[in-house]
Amino acid sequence: MKPIDASLLVFQLGRWSAGRGPLHLLLARRLRELIDAGDLPPGTRLPPERELAHRLAVGRATLVAAYEPLRLEGLLQRRQGSGTWVAPSALADTPARSPGTVGTAHPMFLNFLEPPDGVIQLACAAPDAPPVELLDAYRVGLARLAEPAPDLGYHPAGHPALRTALARHYTERGTATEPEQILVTTGAQQALALLVRLLVAPGDRVLVEAPTYPGALELLREAAAVVDWVPSGPTGLDAEAWCRAVAEHRPALAYLVPTCHNPTGTVVPSLVRRRLVEAARRHEVPLVDDEVLGSLAFGTTAPPGLAAFDTDAPVITVGSLSKVAWGGLRVGWIRAGAPLVSRLARLKAPQDFGSNVLSQLGAAELLHDLDGLARRRAGQLRRRHDHLCAALARRLPDWDFRPVEGGQTLWVRLPDGDASAFAQTALRHGVAVLPGASLHPAGGDADRLRLPFLLAEEELDEAVSRLAAAWRGYQKDEPGQVVMNGLAV
Repeated sequence: MKPIDASLLVFQLGRWSAGRGPLHLLLARRLRELIDAGDLPPGTRLPPERELAHRLAVGRATLVAAYEPLRLEGLLQRRQGSGTWVAPSALADTPARSPGTVGTAHPMFLNFLEPPDGVIQLACAAPDAPPVELLDAYRVGLARLAEPAPDLGYHPAGHPALRTALARHYTERGTATEPEQILVTTGAQQALALLVRLLVAPGDRVLVEAPTYPGALELLREAAAVVDWVPSGPTGLDAEAWCRAVAEHRPALAYLVPTCHNPTGTVVPSLVRRRLVEAARRHEVPLVDDEVLGSLAFGTTAPPGLAAFDTDAPVITVGSLSKVAWGGLRVGWIRAGAPLVSRLARLKAPQDFGSNVLSQLGAAELLHDLDGLARRRAGQLRRRHDHLCAALARRLPDWDFRPVEGGQTLWVRLPDGDASAFAQTALRHGVAVLPGASLHPAGGDADRLRLPFLLAEEELDEAVSRLAAAWRGYQKDEPGQVVMNGLAV
């Protein structure tokens, strides 16, 4: 039986080393939890020891020592020359998945979104607190709820006030839109999930950039889609390759982040956008424009969204207030043709009967001055971007990156080594980072890290200091352990 992929197991293990005690006992405890939960079902063969030890940035002896108590407990079996696997008798009463598979949620989301106390969060790129404008908007929303008007609170397609405000928002920016073309969702992630569920069947081809937003990749994996990809590096999307792939593969769906790309921060120029839309229309390929980061461009105004270039093209716009305001607001939307929005609303209705009304009323209020809020947010991000760039140049001068045009993240290349393995070392030094392989549909960009610049300047300085210490330790390739601030590092 083929072993479980080492990269996948590393993501399942998550923040296993961020705790007190010897590394081999911390690793054994986390493996035991995965077996208990059925995430490593009976019969699962573990990766070769040298490969897994390298990915976890530990010595092979640490890995072997972690396996030993699990072997004595009857959870693992080991045989010289044959490897290590989960014992067939392990948790026979637990509903088993196929060996080497995981549940529907990618372990990255579960294990890195909320690192333990003392660990600096650089794995998740989202604001950590709502702006004062959102609190004011909620007060207005509460006042509207107090008005004596009948309202059951169930609006599967979205509250009329927010749908109207979003339609006006797009129309004022040159893309004529009616409220019937708006579907309000519980964040952009639900918007993407609905689109994938409606438009992608198992085995369908889907076209994405590489790297790209990992939440979209997980939805496509769950849908059992065949994911084709076109490179999108620090200089931007390879438009020639993209248009060629659209023509050759005629995918069921194409997904782009053309403005303040996640993770590279690039912005696709207007002339290229027109070509992308023309290709989608010519070959009748639904093209999803992820605009979640679109209002966070630095300096000059970013080009209009893809739908503005041809309102008859099959362009589907996904938006959200999670980056410009706060992720906890959980308000996203889809802008598309009215027939598609109607189908999506019917798909959404049985799931939740409609998103939170108070959040929608607050979002509608925010839209009155969304441009001002976005400018203030982008200005703050630019200052923090410049600060992080300077700190990296000073403390880690051999790391390679380009300043970005907007968004929230730097795309950093390590001079040597494996970013997934380094992420393990970084976690033991008290900072959680996201390796590039998790943003690539084929596991590429193994030498890359995505580094957000959302934290305050002093927190960014501390994060870079810890990364520099982790890099020194990683280069020495000495996976020993030191206890710092209560963390095993």
